[in-house]
Amino acid sequence: MKTTISRLKSHIDQTVTIGAWLSNKRSSGKIAFLQLRDGTGFVQGVVVKAEVAEDIWTTAKGLTQETSLYVTGKVQQDDRSQTGVELVVTDVKVIHEAVDYPITPKEHGTEFLMDNRHLWLRSKRQHAIMKVRNEIIHSMYEFFHMNEFIKVDPPILTGSSAEGTTTLFHTKYFDEDAYLSQSGQLYMEAAAMALGKVFSFGPTFRAEKSKTRRHLIEFWMIEPEMAFVEHEESLEIQEQFVSHVVQTVLERCKLELTVLGRDLSKLENVKAPFPRISYDDAITLLKDKGFDDIEWGEDFGAPHETAIAESFDKPVFITNYPKEIKAFYMKPHPERDDVVLCADLIAPEGYGEIIGGSQRIDDLELMKARYEEHGLTDDAYRWYLELRQFGSVPHSGFGLGLERTVAWITGAEHVRETIPFPRLLNRLYP
Repeated sequence: MKTTISRLKSHIDQTVTIGAWLSNKRSSGKIAFLQLRDGTGFVQGVVVKAEVAEDIWTTAKGLTQETSLYVTGKVQQDDRSQTGVELVVTDVKVIHEAVDYPITPKEHGTEFLMDNRHLWLRSKRQHAIMKVRNEIIHSMYEFFHMNEFIKVDPPILTGSSAEGTTTLFHTKYFDEDAYLSQSGQLYMEAAAMALGKVFSFGPTFRAEKSKTRRHLIEFWMIEPEMAFVEHEESLEIQEQFVSHVVQTVLERCKLELTVLGRDLSKLENVKAPFPRISYDDAITLLKDKGFDDIEWGEDFGAPHETAIAESFDKPVFITNYPKEIKAFYMKPHPERDDVVLCADLIAPEGYGEIIGGSQRIDDLELMKARYEEHGLTDDAYRWYLELRQFGSVPHSGFGLGLERTVAWITGAEHVRETIPFPRLLNRLYP
């Protein structure tokens, strides 16, 4: 019977065959222990010299790291194993012998591992991170499906930008200027006026020359937009969304989180509602913590966000930022003209902003004024203005960066481990 490692628990005391790669091997003279992986998981295969044919023992003893195999054996319960089973091997057939595999069990430098990212993905840690990433994506779709959102795919090539062109990748679209998208938000607003509650999930690009552990040049964003939803309701949806994702991953990826050494108690605490602090109060908090150089009207950097997050035991919303440091489309606060109805959600443990969102301007005349202030005279923005001209309604939205979220949930030190093939300031290979 052919099966996979993830399904071995369903075949206790049965003889099965799996296709696998040898991730590691050790032997004690008369017993060989094969560490096998097949993409669905890892399991130990035990080859006992006295219980197999001589040629099978010779083959097993000679296996090299990352050789591909068909392994047949009896599934045995093993409570000492993380997977709860082991395979007592009766037959080994080599598919392809790997020679001089470059990533050995010894320690390697980061640049070496990044140069071999196509192979580094096979390691137990990277496998666990990718499994968690997959479950995060699945649980996000699950949340939106349960809450009647419709998925819409905005374009990647655009004739304009959501927040200015200074950090955009420019290209030519035949004889026109075009840019790689840094956000699908403007298009999602149009979709929300047609479909009510929508979300997108796709790659975005930022030409920021940043080398921090939180930044990638190409990353994935989930961007919901909601018609007839105002700022406070949007915050409630955001905290319910993040709570659902974290608790679902805890339930379905406990083995992977354990492999990664994640402190599960910190994730167990991530349940709505989340604390909220205004930008004004955040400035006061930072000054109390010794950040004497921060002034009202300045944006927060990584050290500021970390210091704010340390004051709470859950993700925290920072609300109502100054108008001058936020995007042109954010709705002004009804009682103050110097701040806007927006919020950033800051993850605990130093992982920084994972969500940015706001209520959008729905008034045509105000949006026209914003266009003039920001010099948006280009025809490329005309369609966005028309959303306020034909049946405008209160609406809100937000964007969540997938890789920062994966880093936070898995406890990864750097976002480069949270995407299969990271694009960094000085890395386009592999």
